[in-house]
Amino acid sequence: MSETLKNSLARLPVTLGDIEAAASVLAGSVRQTSFDRSRTLSDILGADIWLKFENLQFTATFKERGALNRLSALSADERRRGVIAVSAGNHAQGVAYHAARLSIPRHYLCAAGHADREDREHTPAWRAGDRRRRNPGGSDRSGRRPRPRQATDLHPSLRRSPDHRPARAPLRWRCWLQCPISMCCWFPSAAADSSPESRSQPRRSRPGIEVIGVQAALYPSMYNLVKAHQLPIRGDTLAEGIAVKAPGRITSEIIRALVDDIVLVTEQQIEQALSLLITIEKTVTEGAGAAGLAAVIANKARFKGRAIGLVLSGGNIDTRLLSGVLTRQLAKEGRLSQLKFDLVDRPGQLAMVVAILSQSGANVVEVSHQRIFTDLPAKAVSLEVVIETRDRAHLEATIDSLRAANVVVDVGGH
Repeated sequence: MSETLKNSLARLPVTLGDIEAAASVLAGSVRQTSFDRSRTLSDILGADIWLKFENLQFTATFKERGALNRLSALSADERRRGVIAVSAGNHAQGVAYHAARLSIPRHYLCAAGHADREDREHTPAWRAGDRRRRNPGGSDRSGRRPRPRQATDLHPSLRRSPDHRPARAPLRWRCWLQCPISMCCWFPSAAADSSPESRSQPRRSRPGIEVIGVQAALYPSMYNLVKAHQLPIRGDTLAEGIAVKAPGRITSEIIRALVDDIVLVTEQQIEQALSLLITIEKTVTEGAGAAGLAAVIANKARFKGRAIGLVLSGGNIDTRLLSGVLTRQLAKEGRLSQLKFDLVDRPGQLAMVVAILSQSGANVVEVSHQRIFTDLPAKAVSLEVVIETRDRAHLEATIDSLRAANVVVDVGGH
């Protein structure tokens, strides 16, 4: 390794020593989550997939590590005055939970306007005296954060402070690491082999490990900064935990030095990854937590045959949103479909359609039979049927059976 690179690494605000110091502070207070190989995902994606289950922390997010580490560094006077936290949800939950454990007053725990219902409602569950405010955008009308007098602001990102050191998810494996971009400010420094010799070396001197950050394509802020692009930043993303418009200076510095690449994933890829983690691994993640797997799905050829560590950074997702994602995925896979029929209004037509569906092995979920509110002729009826099939091949066979019986059918959304 060149002297120039050594000097560059030495100047970074977070080192492996910092992370190991934080780990000693957190020992016994945060869960040492499992790091397991997914045999099924490995088979599907043609790679050796390992999952780090940070979504199984008590608050369902890795961010309670940083929250506890910062709270533990407060002086006695700072503890007495209390703390303030502003976040989309995960950071505030970590602060609320561990501040309660340490008997530190929580003056305000503000949820930004884009925080989902699950995050907003879980945050006060640990409050025991919290004064909580929902604050769209995380600032008051003057553009400043609401701040009780003398309270310590626990920022969700890194700040240059000797007492504020990030926590780690211990992961020692020679692999390519896929992380949501929010984790890239500290994760590269912790990536190491199990051998003592390699653990003492900066990651850049061990070419067997490549660290890749992942951002939602709707919010490519760090991608733009690192790659000198100007892709638009807009819209509502499922990965709201990494929906950042302006990257932090310290985080950007670390990513430039230690992260090998940043890739973008679409909303459809995030949805597919989230669905796969639930159906295959039986584990719930939020959109940002599924971003690493989404990146593998989007780049199968690039990662084929590689050993890949994916960090499931959080599991806080609105249950209604989760239900919608799973239902949409069933539709994309041809397992849930809406069939539309224009039928002659005479006895037996509905029974005929249902009989064909039954003979084809399709399950009828919903039926809408409409005579009044339709533009069809008076002697016609509109019929809509939602069905379940095993897969797309089964759906196509079912449609073929209907058309063989001279039934005109339109498949909605396909």
